[in-house]
Amino acid sequence: MTPPRPPGARPETMLPVEIVFHPSWWHAHAGIAFDEDFFYHPARRVESERRMEAVLFERFGRWGLGADRDRDLPLVGAVHNASGFLVSEMLGCEVHYRPDAAPDVIPAGRPSLAIDPEAPFRSGAYRRFERLRDALKARHGRVLGDVNWGGVLNVALDLRGQDLLLDLRDDPGKARSQLSALAGVLERFAVGVQAETGTSSVSVNRTVRHLRGPVFLHSECSHTMISVEDYERLLMPIDAAWSLRHRPFGIHHCGRDPHRFAASYAKLPCLDFLDVGWGGDVAVLRRHLPETFLNIRIDPVGLARQSPDQVRATVERLVLQSGDPWRTGVCCINMDASVPDDRIAALFEAVEDLRRRYAAAGR
Repeated sequence: MTPPRPPGARPETMLPVEIVFHPSWWHAHAGIAFDEDFFYHPARRVESERRMEAVLFERFGRWGLGADRDRDLPLVGAVHNASGFLVSEMLGCEVHYRPDAAPDVIPAGRPSLAIDPEAPFRSGAYRRFERLRDALKARHGRVLGDVNWGGVLNVALDLRGQDLLLDLRDDPGKARSQLSALAGVLERFAVGVQAETGTSSVSVNRTVRHLRGPVFLHSECSHTMISVEDYERLLMPIDAAWSLRHRPFGIHHCGRDPHRFAASYAKLPCLDFLDVGWGGDVAVLRRHLPETFLNIRIDPVGLARQSPDQVRATVERLVLQSGDPWRTGVCCINMDASVPDDRIAALFEAVEDLRRRYAAAGR
């Protein structure tokens, strides 16, 4: 019997809002280079995150950003970036670093998706991460933050490339078994990080830090490439199991079509959080998921092109479609250096205005 669906996750504040800039923005406005040391040199890790907080405070402090500008925080992962690469590297993918971009994962082109589940945790990539963690802990007495752990299909594509899509068709039973084994690696990594730091998914989407309890947020960026039937047959069992083991449980669907999976997501035992990719039909998702926290993602390209009034209108329209201000958040991810500051201000102003209106209405 399916257990009763508990209430969705609630934030500490109505309509939490978050922004994440693309590395090119940080490179242009803060002089930060996203080389290997940015991710793995212990002193650089702490220094870079503090610098990022300071820049956020200088430009957007009135909206509450940059609260940690005066603190040296031992963050094991880049919590102001959207970049998942470490698990793929642990599994054998080559990673290239650039000063103004997230690390590039080079598909491994493996002949099979079969993996040794212990090998990633013996890899040089994982040992390098362990050295970082241990050095931060020795210096600061603890570690914080987390590392973007990607998603099952995302990582599978990194390992097999486009041939994975043929695997799903040619031998779905074998593919399902191999995807399940890969899920075990991701789960072990994410749970291990959370045991050390208290969180697993702030690096996937910063909005989760506003919710009570650490959200276990599974990245499904590449699900735009598969059918709903393939999701239900091959990948939904993983989400269903995780939704029972890891609460609050969430799905990060940054593609334009999360509504295509709305009925499937509603079949999960629990779905506390859903990242709603730009272009997703918020109203359809709310009808299927009345108790799920819907995190609305604003188009970063559109944000740069729209006027401040258009930005405010877009935010208002999507929030009203969600209908429940206590189960709705707003974010814009991977904005580059072309986005003017007044567009960012318009985003925050729209949310602040909606909060006032909901409060006045007794919501």
